[in-house]
Amino acid sequence: MRLGLFIPSVSPIATPEYLAAFARAAEDGGFSSVWVGEHVVGFDEYESRYPYADDGRIGLPADSGMLDLFSTLAFLAAQTDQLRVGSAVCLLPQRNPVITAKEASTVDWLSGGRLDLGIGIGWLREEFDALDARFDERAVRTREYVEIMRRLWCDEVSSYEGRYYNLEPCRMNPKPVQQPHPPIYFGGESDAALRRVADLGSGWHGFNHLPESAVNHVARLDRLLGERARSLDDVDVTVCAYLQPVEPAHLPQYRDADVDQLVLCPFAVDPGGIADAIGKLADAYGSPAKAL
Repeated sequence: MRLGLFIPSVSPIATPEYLAAFARAAEDGGFSSVWVGEHVVGFDEYESRYPYADDGRIGLPADSGMLDLFSTLAFLAAQTDQLRVGSAVCLLPQRNPVITAKEASTVDWLSGGRLDLGIGIGWLREEFDALDARFDERAVRTREYVEIMRRLWCDEVSSYEGRYYNLEPCRMNPKPVQQPHPPIYFGGESDAALRRVADLGSGWHGFNHLPESAVNHVARLDRLLGERARSLDDVDVTVCAYLQPVEPAHLPQYRDADVDQLVLCPFAVDPGGIADAIGKLADAYGSPAKAL
């Protein structure tokens, strides 16, 4: 089982020095990957409920915000040689799919084929409104947009005619280094999210799980995969502990739940502190690249 790390890519903490220290410490410590989230804007007041907190609030201060997703992934890749860089998650239905395909392909090209593309449908209706995107259509648009991106990555000349988007014949280069394209992970814990994994995904990126909840979700995913003549061998199961009190003693339980990669969340407010925190995690969890 591999170990990855989730980066708090938020201002004012995530300076260039902080991110560089994080990426280098992760690679030096033997971790497999680093993952970055996405939100373009935030709001002082909102009615939407954040699904990973009991109070429904995301918990970012009003004067904070996340860095741009793909710019951050490219920066992290430039600091390292082998570390994989991933999105957890790219909010695809808020975006233009052609630009997103181009940005993802560029990161994969510049990193030498180290991008893991995690995709989610989003939860913050107010952000969709700010971006002039349809919140109520986000699930079906996601499926259509994934197909558009696959065509841009894989076809010499790409085109698409669908319900929500028409793409006239065009060429997008460079293609991703990874063939046929970077692995696509879908985030989310609902049945609909797990169906997206079963239908379209290379992997599932679960969020905020201790082993007990991971067992339940992986079992549901396994059933859905079986209905489509697929199995857990066909997907990479990545689970982020996020705010849960995970500890090294949980590793065998995650392994028994068929988790392929556990993502941990170190935190410190300065470059020296984050390097020290990641070093302590590496010591506590043994050899992270081969934790079990």
